[in-house]
Amino acid sequence: MKDYNLKELLESELQKRDTSFELSYDKPDPLLVAKRYNDEYIALICALFAYGNAKLIVKFLDSLDFSLLNESEERISKELKSFYYRFQKPQDVIDIFITIKRLKELDSIENIVYNGYKKEENLLEGLWNLISTIRSLHPSNTQGFNFFFLNPPKKIKGAGTYKRYFMYFRWMVRKNSLDMGLWKKIDKKDLIMPVDTHVFNISRKLGLLNRKSCDLQAALEITQRLKEFDPTDPVKYDFAIYRIGQEKLL
Repeated sequence: MKDYNLKELLESELQKRDTSFELSYDKPDPLLVAKRYNDEYIALICALFAYGNAKLIVKFLDSLDFSLLNESEERISKELKSFYYRFQKPQDVIDIFITIKRLKELDSIENIVYNGYKKEENLLEGLWNLISTIRSLHPSNTQGFNFFFLNPPKKIKGAGTYKRYFMYFRWMVRKNSLDMGLWKKIDKKDLIMPVDTHVFNISRKLGLLNRKSCDLQAALEITQRLKEFDPTDPVKYDFAIYRIGQEKLL
């Protein structure tokens, strides 16, 4: 697809999707639950549970009592002992809530990300600082806990896409009918495209990506390509690209 046609398509879909009507139980998205609370800690939990079927994600998030983040660790353990979601067993869900509670007592997530980001305005450094901080707060090393929070990569080449974190950053930094815009210290020009296999495939079909591996380098490549259309806000096209693929508009 030629660049001017692609930009026209993306801009058209962007205008169409920039409405709160895009978030509903008919069009489920974890952002639907996150926006209900308008809280960076609850939003992080919503984003990191965002894998699998969208309806099931929203159903699970709706079942969680996020006020437990303000309760004792003993209370958290008692109240969440029967909750599980796919890779996360009940003990993982308990440990996740305890970890986020400890994070909340430590500092704002925005400050933690900014402390890594600020030197070179590099959001990857902000992400690595956030994950390292989170991992220092709880010793759990189960499959479910590790999958949920991940670890910083030993090298960029071959690293995963970190899609759920980049989606969370989009929610926090951008402000429109969809995104929450709770953060003020990170510039939206430095956001990185959240990429899963679905977005990866549609991006290749659209001509946004040549890379054949769905990894962190692919996410960076798509981001650079989108900067050609809007260098100040490349990730604004994320939701439009997602819906183009989801609704099979190509």
